[in-house]
Amino acid sequence: MGIQLNSYGSSRKVAKWILIGVIAGSAYFANKSIQSRFGDQALAAIEFEIKDLPEALRDASSEDKLVIASLSARFCPTCRKLDQEVFADQAIKQQIEKDFVFARIDYESETGEAFMHKYRVSGFPILLILNAQGQRLTRLPLTFSAQEFALNLDKVNQHYAPGLNPDAKNQPPSLGR
Repeated sequence: MGIQLNSYGSSRKVAKWILIGVIAGSAYFANKSIQSRFGDQALAAIEFEIKDLPEALRDASSEDKLVIASLSARFCPTCRKLDQEVFADQAIKQQIEKDFVFARIDYESETGEAFMHKYRVSGFPILLILNAQGQRLTRLPLTFSAQEFALNLDKVNQHYAPGLNPDAKNQPPSLGR
């Protein structure tokens, strides 16, 4: 005597798993949509100009500045926290406007994929300092302290600002804690 499979029971199990998959998928996309909306709100609180990478590189060249390239995702809670606690800070706004050009790269875009491949990074948020030619100079450590972020920007600017330090590539600054 072998085991007999009840086709009705098997069909119910398959239907149950399909239903679970549909519910899980719906929950994922609903959450992503809500998180993206929160991300849009956090991004709206940033008062300095946000550019795409090619425009930021052109402006950095003409203004003799460095680029802060931020790889981020609208649905990312960590990116949103960075926007709200660091980039919305008035002192950071002034420092970025004075010394840098800010580029935002969307993780989910073709540009984001190309950025990750070119600079060999993954995940988000990622903050890179680039020169006007698009060469990676350093990566900023992730911090949610506006004061610590400002200190890191000061170190980067002192070390890599165009024309200030010809030996910058040989002596990277110590960033972070």
